[in-house]
Amino acid sequence: MRLVVAIVNYRTAPLVVDCLRSLAPEIAQLQGAHVVVVDNASGDGSERVLAEAIAKNGWSAWATFKPAAHNGGFSYGNNRAIEDFVQRSGTDRPEYVLLLNPDTLVRPGALHVLLEFMDRHPDVGIAGGGLEDPDGTPQHCRFRFPSILGELESTLEVGLVSRLLARQKIAPALTSVAHPIDWVAGASMIVRTTVFDAIGFMDEDYFLYYEEVDFTLRAARAGFRCWWVPECRIVHLVGQSTGVTVRGARPARRPRYWFESRWRYFVTHHGRAYATTASVAWMLGHSGHAMIRALRGRPNVDPPCLLRDFVRFTFGGKGTAALARSTTSDPAQDRIAA
Repeated sequence: MRLVVAIVNYRTAPLVVDCLRSLAPEIAQLQGAHVVVVDNASGDGSERVLAEAIAKNGWSAWATFKPAAHNGGFSYGNNRAIEDFVQRSGTDRPEYVLLLNPDTLVRPGALHVLLEFMDRHPDVGIAGGGLEDPDGTPQHCRFRFPSILGELESTLEVGLVSRLLARQKIAPALTSVAHPIDWVAGASMIVRTTVFDAIGFMDEDYFLYYEEVDFTLRAARAGFRCWWVPECRIVHLVGQSTGVTVRGARPARRPRYWFESRWRYFVTHHGRAYATTASVAWMLGHSGHAMIRALRGRPNVDPPCLLRDFVRFTFGGKGTAALARSTTSDPAQDRIAA
């Protein structure tokens, strides 16, 4: 066993089928690769669609469908996909695990490039592929760890401030060369199985968002490096899975679990005082940007009620709920009524 690919579905079965179709020729060229598709209790017929697609297309030799007991979120679904494989021993245990979004399409040779990179860099524990639009436009998919100044820069978005805080910029300018980075998007993230031995599985108390940031920071503290490999090209149909990020349109109101995940990350790794300061920096930056935007007569492209929801779920006591509760059974229940 060399590689296990984990795909978590929640009401996006047609996208998963397209993703599997793009994977088929890649898997055929690899020895010891297997794909596990977990359905997070979609309740919309996804189980039937996915099971039938795997059987009818002859993918059952390399793909397995696994229904989850409930919708526990991104970490929960991925953990269910990989736990049986990671806990094996000997040649039955994969060297690598690839977390892959359902709204992705793998370009020819992408998996080979990523595996070859990991083989050549045994000190690297995590690596991310280069995500791109269907037309080949690169997407920001590798980042620096969030910080107080990074929160200010990312929300203020003023040229002079961004230049002064260039080293704190969460999403630095893209390049075409592989390089080390703090963390990579979970939409395409390969993990050496020894990382799980050192730090355990992904934290299931994150429903969605910040779970890969948390995981990569834990890995970094355990001595594992993270790299971004743009030569591994994977199409990412942004927003098709969650609807939080969309192209060419104002995004929907941000769900509660985004705010809770963000707060959980800062409190877990930096403490409540740091989390509070980072939140104040976010608010100052956001408010400053809104003022500049209004003065220049530019349209508001932020999600509706963003600042109000941020305050409500950060300083109103709601944001801390994620530290004490288990994840919800349905992400729709976590969306805030407009």
